[in-house]
Amino acid sequence: MKALVYHGPGQSSWEDVPDPGIQDPADAIIRIGTTTICGTDLHILGGDVPDVRPGTVLGHEAVGEVVETGRDVRSVQPGDRVLVSCISACGRCRYCKEGVYGQCLGGGGWILGHLIDGTQAEYVRVPFADLSVHPLPGAVSAVDAVLLSDIFPTSYEVGVIKGNVRPGDTVVVVGAGPIGLAAIATARLLSPGRIIVLDPAAARLEAAKRLGADVIGVPGEQPEALVGDLTGGLGADVVIEAVGRPEAFELCTRLVRPGGHVANIGVHGAPATLHLEELWIKNLTITTGLVDTYSTPRLLTMLASGRLPASELVTHTFPLSKVSEAYEVFSRPAETAALKVVLEGEPVETREVVRTQ
Repeated sequence: MKALVYHGPGQSSWEDVPDPGIQDPADAIIRIGTTTICGTDLHILGGDVPDVRPGTVLGHEAVGEVVETGRDVRSVQPGDRVLVSCISACGRCRYCKEGVYGQCLGGGGWILGHLIDGTQAEYVRVPFADLSVHPLPGAVSAVDAVLLSDIFPTSYEVGVIKGNVRPGDTVVVVGAGPIGLAAIATARLLSPGRIIVLDPAAARLEAAKRLGADVIGVPGEQPEALVGDLTGGLGADVVIEAVGRPEAFELCTRLVRPGGHVANIGVHGAPATLHLEELWIKNLTITTGLVDTYSTPRLLTMLASGRLPASELVTHTFPLSKVSEAYEVFSRPAETAALKVVLEGEPVETREVVRTQ
């Protein structure tokens, strides 16, 4: 099969690799129909995730068809159309029993496109399939559903839920890339009083307005002054960091009110300064986190009922074979206005559909 293979910082290629096979009775093999590129993939290519070894197939988001299952798989069978979660869960360890799947101790967590081969390929092996893939309703499109592999549960769980967004709150989202935009959409589900979005890119600010932002920070405007004016000098109840840069995190800590919450979603590749000499007295709650995807079934229900504007984040679509070109577009959002880039699998040689005994 063909796949996008990582060869070290700044290096990847679309090339022939062996087809995946069942390695454990809990595995499923999925033929990829739709996948996408995540900002984390750019961090990998930038050398920020050293755990990824050269030779690894990238990608951790997909919708596809089950073509083979191990003998222990019960929730799906060959022929099923499924969502592949970015997080794999053994279901047996302490963390999985608590629903904290991202910290799985049994060989799961974030492994696809990280510790094992991922989804930017014609086929992928998904471990622990019973907890790591989700059957899709027929009415849900693949383009909508693939955004629930990662960015929507990440924004909802790590940004909105950990940030403790409540009705009437003033919420600031720093960064209007795909994760920040999904944070806007999922924060609205909890009826905040006002959502303020800060980003230097005009196209992303316009997208933020379409997805429900009440106020956008015009480039050049002082964000502290804007938030102060809108909150009577108090600061925001919740500030969500969706960039992954030290200056963005430090800005968040200046925008939040005493007793408020800073929820860091961004993937950081460099240290950020925590000004405890200023913050210790403010009674702040600062949270970080890798998504657990416990919310995926709930989000799929909301997607099916039209409550989540998922596909509005998609700006570009490419054939999977043009994945290198798609990366080029996705990595230059200021020039291309790219938000979420979707890759659609092309017809491939039919693989025998089988359930392993």
